[in-house]
Amino acid sequence: MADLATLASRIRELRRLQGISQTQLAGKDLSPSYISLLEAGKRTPTPQVLTLLARRLHCEPAYLLSCLEETRREDLEVELRYAELSLSSGDAEEALRRFRAVQNQATSQELSDVRLTAEWGATRALEALGRLEEAVFAYERLREEAHRSRGRVPWLAVVIALCRCYRELGDLSRGIDVGETALEQLQNLRIVPDTLGVELISTLVGLYFERGDVHRAAYLAQTAVEQAEAMGDRQARGAAYWNASLVAYNQGRTGDGLLLAEKALAMYAEEANERALARLRLAYASILLGHQPPDVDKALQLLDSAAEQLARHGSVVDQACCDVERARAVLLRDDSDRAIEYARSALDRLGGEHRLESAEAQIVLASAYVKRGDQKAASEACEQAAMLLEASGSSRQVAAAWTELAELLDKLGRPERAVWAYRQSVRRLGVRPAAIAGNPEGVKTG
Repeated sequence: MADLATLASRIRELRRLQGISQTQLAGKDLSPSYISLLEAGKRTPTPQVLTLLARRLHCEPAYLLSCLEETRREDLEVELRYAELSLSSGDAEEALRRFRAVQNQATSQELSDVRLTAEWGATRALEALGRLEEAVFAYERLREEAHRSRGRVPWLAVVIALCRCYRELGDLSRGIDVGETALEQLQNLRIVPDTLGVELISTLVGLYFERGDVHRAAYLAQTAVEQAEAMGDRQARGAAYWNASLVAYNQGRTGDGLLLAEKALAMYAEEANERALARLRLAYASILLGHQPPDVDKALQLLDSAAEQLARHGSVVDQACCDVERARAVLLRDDSDRAIEYARSALDRLGGEHRLESAEAQIVLASAYVKRGDQKAASEACEQAAMLLEASGSSRQVAAAWTELAELLDKLGRPERAVWAYRQSVRRLGVRPAAIAGNPEGVKTG
């Protein structure tokens, strides 16, 4: 490599200036053949060896060590590229291993930027693996470091990823605080909107919508669409249309929601971000299944495509959510066996973590058992869902899950439990359900 050649040249020239042979330079610690290989650029010495040679050559150690640092930098940059390839191809475990190996090797101050890049990659790998608590901790640290990294770590991309993780963990308030702070900073700097800026606004749309603040979500959704269309960037427009479609659909404007979802799908279909395209297909399929009448055939086509892409590029949470939607779809065809299979697959992927997603899988599993006529199994799945939901936070999605659970309990002939679940749903929306009868405190969930 070029830097080994520079190192070899420096050692050779310094030795000749000192008027000593390779044997004399080697001394008792090294062999003459090793010195010969060093001067030929065919060996990479350790920092300790270079420090020893610097003393014998009467030069500053940094004069030789700087060449070694550059050689190590090139090697580590290559490793970073391999790690990125692993992450983009869907092998998050291998990516995490490679990124952390670079972190462990880039320990000097001169390589701090390489270490920071490796940390950014490792954190994204953690998110892809569904290890969201670890990812949040690392993203928070990176958010602080990004301002000092001179662009090595993209600050706005870190903020968006952090907001995304908080949303998936159910901590909507923290996600909104982080996102709004970043948005205010961008506005104060009067930065011209770019793709990441629109993506930040789109992410905030999702957070506000989940929290039930539909008016703020709708305002930001319109802002995102206007900025994206002014830019002409397809990725930005796709993100804006995607979130605007969800807001429109849940405001009862089904036609607008479906139209915006189609537009988003068209934008993302021409981009290289397969995970984003797969998640959009998943969201669009969910809208189609909730539409009256549901378009099961089209939804299943979208879900099959999404499942194939998410197997390569998605996180375990993405894959589990796809399984749940597939279970809902086949259940609309009265195929309870396949619905149970998909729901169990989702639970296996989640492995007891991600309480809300696990609760949603238990609810669709219970629905499948109801369809099959297995009341006992359905009740057990409902109880598991209730325990998971009690441990979840307050959001629109959690409230919707409680409502779905209440309807199931009613079908199972358990009216007291159904009323209790309805009360939980209303509470998650921030309303005290004083008008609803029942004694939730006296009802056990485990």
